[in-house]
Amino acid sequence: MRTLLIDNYDSFTFNLYQYLSEVNGCPPFVVPNDWDEFTPEELSRFDNIVISPGPGTPEKSGDFGICSVVIRDATVPVLGICLGHQGIAYVHGGSVDHAPEPMHGRPSQIWHSEQGLFDGIPSPFRAIRYHSLAVSEVPPILEVTARSEDGIVMGLQHRERPQWGVQFHPESIETEYSLQLLRNFARLTQRAETSERRVNIPTQSNSLTPRSRESEQAKTEYDVHVDTLPLHCGDEQLFSAIFADEVNSIWLDGNQPENAASRFSIMGSPTGPNASIATSDTSAGTVTVTGADGHAQTFERGFFDWLKSAMESVDVETPSLPFEFALGWAGYLGYELKSEVGSPNQHQSAIPDAWVMFLDRALVVDHLTNTIYLLGLAQRGSRGDDCREWFERTKEQIASCKVAARLPEEPSEVELWARHSHADYLGLIREAKQNIIDGESYEVCLTNMLSGESSLKPLDTYLRLREQNPAPFGAFLRSPQVQVLSTSPERFVSISGDRHVESKPIKGTRPRGNTEAEDVQIRSELQNAEKDRAENLMIVDLVRHDLSRTARLGSVRVERLFDVESYATVHQLVSTICAELDPNVDPVTCVKAAFPPGSMTGAPKLRTMEIIDKLEGGARGVYSGAIGYFSLSGAVDLSVVIRTLVLSRGEIQYGVGGAIISLSDEQAEYDETVVKARPLLHVLRDTPFPEGLDPANPTGEAL
Repeated sequence: MRTLLIDNYDSFTFNLYQYLSEVNGCPPFVVPNDWDEFTPEELSRFDNIVISPGPGTPEKSGDFGICSVVIRDATVPVLGICLGHQGIAYVHGGSVDHAPEPMHGRPSQIWHSEQGLFDGIPSPFRAIRYHSLAVSEVPPILEVTARSEDGIVMGLQHRERPQWGVQFHPESIETEYSLQLLRNFARLTQRAETSERRVNIPTQSNSLTPRSRESEQAKTEYDVHVDTLPLHCGDEQLFSAIFADEVNSIWLDGNQPENAASRFSIMGSPTGPNASIATSDTSAGTVTVTGADGHAQTFERGFFDWLKSAMESVDVETPSLPFEFALGWAGYLGYELKSEVGSPNQHQSAIPDAWVMFLDRALVVDHLTNTIYLLGLAQRGSRGDDCREWFERTKEQIASCKVAARLPEEPSEVELWARHSHADYLGLIREAKQNIIDGESYEVCLTNMLSGESSLKPLDTYLRLREQNPAPFGAFLRSPQVQVLSTSPERFVSISGDRHVESKPIKGTRPRGNTEAEDVQIRSELQNAEKDRAENLMIVDLVRHDLSRTARLGSVRVERLFDVESYATVHQLVSTICAELDPNVDPVTCVKAAFPPGSMTGAPKLRTMEIIDKLEGGARGVYSGAIGYFSLSGAVDLSVVIRTLVLSRGEIQYGVGGAIISLSDEQAEYDETVVKARPLLHVLRDTPFPEGLDPANPTGEAL
């Protein structure tokens, strides 16, 4: 059975794709609602049609696209979900209006007819709702088949044609009997005897992006050479001894040996014969690569496409190692790279939109076994003399490391400003909530940018940050243009050498308690709070969608839902989503399909990023992007850029924010940004949280 799945630019569509693939035995054919090849004659080539959820209203052609014509003209069975459900009512003469209460990421009991779509499903059952609009007037040609406990229409059926709608989201991980409902739709399709209509239906990837194929370009062949020695000093002494004087360097700071995610630290600088540095300028559509000899070459292409090509141009033999990193590209991906995934930028960052180094030499520290690994890249077939020489020089430097901890200098006092004042930020929260009420978004991850003039010493400041706020994904990046000091607790995406994918979004934050008893109470309250669970669930369903675009069919799963993880200053609500990468998709394409991190945008991602650009009035820069590596082995590990200080040209910036949903209390959301700023404020000698704007930069333009 072949299904046409029409995507209303939602962030849950590929969850439906996965479920329909399982039910039908083959993937659906996915098209956007502005499909330029659409003609009504196309519809009869499919056995049935599913119209996805999405932002907006069926009354606006820009929101609903071809879906109105599909509902009007289709003779094959049609299932509309959320926006699609509302569209069936609207096209047939009904009305859609504001619901009494927005319901996003929240459960309801669904009472139904126990027939048709709901055959074999208990009444009531639990389903997740994502809507602020609802069918307010049902036309006579439609029959109501389900309602929620608050009386809202949750199911419709056409009296004469094979068309059904459901307001709730069967594709949510928390909705019960999802597959049974879709199996019922397949059974109803067979009953309608439409299967003979299918002819010449094209095949399609499970990604809206082109399928990745093995590159035909010539590959440079390398071997990774390895040497080891025992660790006898701290990471801070090691980095200071080897890389403190380097103009460009990186330290991916795993400092928690008991945590598998942060058992290893990676340190490096692009000083080897094959090293280079790449920077992206999204406004120009270019990537500039500067080699070890200082020669720069500019490519007129997007960053992700360039990186995919660069990764495919190298063939590497890697020895057996206890970690995934086997040299490769490391650095940051800025938030404004979103312009490469369908969200045009309204604001431009003053620093590169991406900055990555090709590390052909690096140190990896195993904190569990207290071992240092020296990695070097050499042409295949060579003896690796350059590597061995570097190994010996580096060993001598390590031997001279001081065991005593380095004492970082006290930072000077810094006066901070906010891009948005207290009053203005409360106003932006109200605007975000109005967008949610009007159906434009389910969740808006709104942020504020703190900034100030400072002559902070980057490495000293980072050492204080990591001491006061230890986190599994710490990072220190240094270039002449920008220095990035991150103590992120959040994994964006990791891909192992055997193509296992993991993402661990964070949504839901509370400050630590003053006593152990208070701390336990706060943890329990966070784990069970309706608002925080709704925030988290929305992003879980979004990440499932993002990973499903490049995952092997049937492999996406939620391993942990609503876990609480505790850090130095906060408790966080964390979920874990895993998948297996499709054999035809490369790791860079997987990252591109999930970028930017959904926990920093909200959902639906594309429409919500438009809203964010309008509300925030400035670029985010590094903040809300990702930091980490793309290994030559095919492994990837990237964190979300939060709890991160950015220094450039004598200015510092630190982003803070939170998810706005219909349940949000404006002052509580503002207070949460203050909590999230504590690591920065503390390291700056307890500088107070800024309440006003920088008079010299009232728009707060990002670095």
